[in-house]
Amino acid sequence: MSNQTLIKNAKIVNEGQITEGDILIEDNLIKEINASISAKSADVKVIDAEGNYVFPGMIDDQVHFREPGLTHKANIETESRAAIAGGITSFVEMPNTNPQTTTIEKLEEKFDIASKSSYANYSFMFGGTNDNLDEILKLDPKAVAGLKLFLGSSTGNMLVDNPEVLEKIFSSTDLVISVHCEDESTIRENLAKAKAKYGDDIPMELHPVIRSEEACYLSSSQAIELAKKTGARLHVFHLSTAKETALFTNKIPLKDKKITAEVCIHHLWFSDKDYQTKGSHIKWNPAVKTADDREGLWKALLDGRIDVIATDHAPHTIEEKDKTYTTAPSGGPLVQHAFVALLEAYHNGKLSLELIAQKTAHNPAILFDVEKRGYIREGYYADLIITDLNNPWTVNKENILYKCGWSPFEGNTFKSRITHTFVNGQLVYNNFKVLNVKAGQRLTFDR
Repeated sequence: MSNQTLIKNAKIVNEGQITEGDILIEDNLIKEINASISAKSADVKVIDAEGNYVFPGMIDDQVHFREPGLTHKANIETESRAAIAGGITSFVEMPNTNPQTTTIEKLEEKFDIASKSSYANYSFMFGGTNDNLDEILKLDPKAVAGLKLFLGSSTGNMLVDNPEVLEKIFSSTDLVISVHCEDESTIRENLAKAKAKYGDDIPMELHPVIRSEEACYLSSSQAIELAKKTGARLHVFHLSTAKETALFTNKIPLKDKKITAEVCIHHLWFSDKDYQTKGSHIKWNPAVKTADDREGLWKALLDGRIDVIATDHAPHTIEEKDKTYTTAPSGGPLVQHAFVALLEAYHNGKLSLELIAQKTAHNPAILFDVEKRGYIREGYYADLIITDLNNPWTVNKENILYKCGWSPFEGNTFKSRITHTFVNGQLVYNNFKVLNVKAGQRLTFDR
């Protein structure tokens, strides 16, 4: 006997339009979408959406869930739990764990952990280094999201700084190569100047001066040049400057783009003015920069030069974050609050609901060739979220689900909330309550 759930009276946000109707889920999949569907038996579970909006679940292409090795900060179980509460039904996790995900063996160990503990669907990036090309060439493109290269100092010995190795990697793989772009020598020079003046207690507002526009642009422009030279499929993570947006095009459809870009919630929300009140709690790499940069990122997001919105969720304990500039790590938790932050932008007239669905679900699915996810379509996996656009709530310690227990949005009141999350057809979150259902599956890729 199959399990069926019927979502009634929904406003369905999908593929550039909003339609009113019902969605029938059978087991893992969307069975039917229609203007009106009747429950065929008493066994069908009926959920009345009451005119609220149903979106495809967000596919977050960049998270750091800290497992293995850094689990005092977070783990796959805790952060995937926070993710489904935030409308993120699938995630791609980064390789800078301990040990790092730079061998097939370590990659499979992470898949094994997730298979037992993840509330959301999962995949992992494989980390490129100066000396693991042989392992990269063994990867099965259908089984892994892609390749991650750090071209900046965020992760110590995962920095790929050998030009010959870089060119060889770019030339040798058909996988999507995702890059963190900040020029290491520029940052070191800027940091040395700041340390000479302030010692270790550098004012936090100098973070975007140290990790400067120049450092970002120099690195991203070089990566793009190399991608053009080698024909590689390049995805530039977390753009933070208006200047970089000029490197990307909106003249061709996403499926035909060889070079794509992502922006993260924090670079769309905060600016350098916020360091005065938020301090290290908004210290990310790349840095949150000026209000003009933020506006430039919004412009590129809206005109199609930036393809995807993600979180770069990267939790640290509050004790770690509250250290001085040189010892406070960069990164912060975001998966629980990213989607409602985007709905805030909708309320402020900056972003349509259709575009939110496109940039958080459709486009990541296209960009990474994710199989049967990212859309509300018959025959696709039922990864869905129901959102109430007018039901305000305030972020506080009691409702934060991250293992680290804090959020850069603490004290912020959001107008919208996620009322239900479905992963593979199973209700996993309902009105501020995470259900004890680990329905996440390993993502597969149509390559």
